[in-house]
Amino acid sequence: MATPEVLNNQTNDSSFAEIWDELQWRGLVAITTDETALRDSLNNSVMTYYCGFDPTAPSLHLGNLVQLLLMRRLQLAGHRPLALVGGATGLIGDPKPSAERTLNTKETVAEWVAKLAAQAQRFLSFEGDNAALLVNNLDWTQPMSAIDFLRDIGKHYRVGKMLSKDAVSARLNSDAGISFTEFSYQILQGMDFLELYQRYNCTMQTGGSDQWGNLTSGTDLIHRVTGNSAHVMATPLITNSDGKKFGKSEGNAVWLDAELTSPYAFYQFWLNVEDADVIDRLKVFTFLSRAEIEELAVSVAETPFLRAAQKRLALEVTSMVHSPAAAQAAIAASAALFGQGDLAALDAETLESALGELPHSNALKGTSIVQLLLDTGLTDSISAGRRAIKEGGVYLNNVKITDESAVLEDLLHQRFAVLRRGKKTLAGIFAG
Repeated sequence: MATPEVLNNQTNDSSFAEIWDELQWRGLVAITTDETALRDSLNNSVMTYYCGFDPTAPSLHLGNLVQLLLMRRLQLAGHRPLALVGGATGLIGDPKPSAERTLNTKETVAEWVAKLAAQAQRFLSFEGDNAALLVNNLDWTQPMSAIDFLRDIGKHYRVGKMLSKDAVSARLNSDAGISFTEFSYQILQGMDFLELYQRYNCTMQTGGSDQWGNLTSGTDLIHRVTGNSAHVMATPLITNSDGKKFGKSEGNAVWLDAELTSPYAFYQFWLNVEDADVIDRLKVFTFLSRAEIEELAVSVAETPFLRAAQKRLALEVTSMVHSPAAAQAAIAASAALFGQGDLAALDAETLESALGELPHSNALKGTSIVQLLLDTGLTDSISAGRRAIKEGGVYLNNVKITDESAVLEDLLHQRFAVLRRGKKTLAGIFAG
């Protein structure tokens, strides 16, 4: 996770006269409740704002990172962030478009609250005049009785309007329907905004545009209870140039927890961003200036084969989310795997995570190299393996194999080996 040094090196771009202009240039503004009033408040006053993170998993993911970096940009502009971890709303779950959520146990949710809180804290500064504050909505929701909830909060909601919310209407029109539990989620989120408004004079909430109905639940409640207005700023749903949701690969999220997505895999994810998407990713996920990003855009257009923009993106985001050292370890591993560095110099943890991202196989010492080529899918037959060795295209731990009868002997950290065919086709060996 990000270090204090990383936070200290983060700045907004001084080439923009106002923070609003930079947010728009970076593509972070999709829709707001009142753009003119919000822009004036952000540019000319100090606002307290919040974003909520529900513990529906043991880690935050890239979608959450968009919000955390938006919060950090606003903090750098002088505004005060409140990071809310949903100990209460996480017990309910916001309505998914297609089906009811499986409710987690209270113990699981509490454990995940602690993990998400620790992650969120790494991306904001908790020092200075506009120090961030971490809050948990269970603190004000748990003491409230059902009668008080219905009398004090529920009476301000109109069922017709609640039914019109996108998340609710999508479920009503599905075969799954929607339970009263998830139907009430928007009331709980609205209550959060009201509570933070009353406690901390919090006047803005941020979130993804796909959460617009839940976000505006709070502004509606604040207006009904106090007669005052509050703001919502929603970011666009981040998608790739082909229209697919960003951050998903065959249904798997890219997590910020190193135990769920290793720093090496995290680095590789950014390194493999398509040319058509990389400049947009630099705008959203890094603090590079407009001038730096425009220079990288030129490199994408003129020398895309160098992948300079992707390399810089991977370095910046991995350094911020994990650490500069983790980013450098991922770079070293990438080079070493392809014969451009010293495999033996890699620590066991980095090497293990890197090999885990490759096609791999378990094997015993003494297993023939031609068998390993077959087991890992680098060749489709024993005879093809022998032929590949004879042609001089097979390497074990970056050492060329010249003997067709060679076997697995030398291991890295007594446990691993890297098998390579040609320049770019790799596989991992985990020795038992």
